[in-house]
Amino acid sequence: MTPYSSPQLRIEKIVGKYFLKYPNHNIPLARKLRRDMTDAERKLWSEIRRKQIGAKFRRQAAFGPYILDFLSIEAKLVIELDGSQHYTEEGRQKDILRDEYLKQQGLTVLHFSDYEALTNTDGILQTIFLYVNNRGNDPLSSPYEGDRL
Repeated sequence: MTPYSSPQLRIEKIVGKYFLKYPNHNIPLARKLRRDMTDAERKLWSEIRRKQIGAKFRRQAAFGPYILDFLSIEAKLVIELDGSQHYTEEGRQKDILRDEYLKQQGLTVLHFSDYEALTNTDGILQTIFLYVNNRGNDPLSSPYEGDRL
C-alpha cells in the first residue's frame, strides 16, 4: 500500500454526469493552479476541453491527495504534463507513488513532457484520442500507461 492508500474513491454517474466523492482539502490549491496554468497546460487544455476528442476532461482536478493536470472520469484517464521537477530522483519517486495510487483507483495515467506539449501537440492529441476512443479493446493503448512520452 502507498502512504496515500484509501478506500476506493466513489465515482457516481447521475443523469449522465460523473461526480467524484472525495475530501476537499485540495480544492483551494486546485483553483489557484487553474488560474496559473503553464503555457503547456494552457495549450493542451485549449485542444481537449469541451469533449473535443471524445471525452470530458477536468483541468487541475483534486483527486484524493493529489491534483491532476487533466482528468477524464468517463474515460478513466489522467494526463500529466511533466516539467523539469518530475525528472529529478525525488520527482520520479513521487510520480511512482501517485501513479500507483491512481492505478488502484482504476485510472490510467499518460505522461508527456511540457516540451512535447508545446512542440508536438498533435502527436499528444492523437495518443489521447486513440486511448479515449479505443479504451478497453485497443492493445495499442496499454504500452502508454505510466510511461513518459
